[in-house]
Amino acid sequence: MNSEVIMRYSKDSVIYFGFLNGKNLSRIEGDLFDGYTQTGVIDNLSEVKTLFPYEPRQIFAVGRNYKSHLKDRDQPKRPEIFFKPYSSLLNPEDPIILPKDATDVHLEGELVIVIGQKTSRVSINNASEAVYGISCGNDVSERRWQRGPDKDLQWWRAKGSNTFAPFGPVIARVPHFDNLLLKTQLNGTVVQKQRTSDLIFDVPTIISYISHYVTLWPGDIIFTGTPGNTEPLAPGDVVDVEIEDVGILSNPVSRQ
Repeated sequence: MNSEVIMRYSKDSVIYFGFLNGKNLSRIEGDLFDGYTQTGVIDNLSEVKTLFPYEPRQIFAVGRNYKSHLKDRDQPKRPEIFFKPYSSLLNPEDPIILPKDATDVHLEGELVIVIGQKTSRVSINNASEAVYGISCGNDVSERRWQRGPDKDLQWWRAKGSNTFAPFGPVIARVPHFDNLLLKTQLNGTVVQKQRTSDLIFDVPTIISYISHYVTLWPGDIIFTGTPGNTEPLAPGDVVDVEIEDVGILSNPVSRQ
């Protein structure tokens, strides 16, 4: 792997960013997107709490973006975009909490794009320049609220309940992100496995499309869609979302 790996973490109740190298974190200070410096301080990974790797201004997600997930549904003509709220973000290792009245909550392992610069009306050809790095995500979804007989008008709780957006554990600044292996495990069993080259709408297309209507800002994140079948979650489960050259996002599941 030829990449820089950045982690956001807390130590002694203070939040830092650092470059991860094995078990060591080289602490940095300053703006992650517009100039930072090395402090010379080294923290040990075993002595810190891993946090989701950035606090985004906006969280976007793409629906129906793998043919393997569509099954018999029609392929969309454009990227199908929706928002997830900030309060849905969840740290690695923290529990996905199923709401009391949720009965059909599913995992959705996904590639997450982290935007690195203000982006508006960018062309597809130039859209990759907006990518700062990539990460792992889980677009947790309550299917009954999303598309059941008494479904909500919008997906505000189906996709946006508290803890429904696990994100991390790092931002990987990799040279390429268009053909990486995405794998999701539920309690150690692989339930999703596909390459990002199979996205219906690739990353540049997604970024370009969003930016023509909503300006993207440094740190904004985009969940790019989930492949194959999704699996229901129950208290006691553990979900691992792994992306080649990035790492593993792991979260247990509990009930409210």
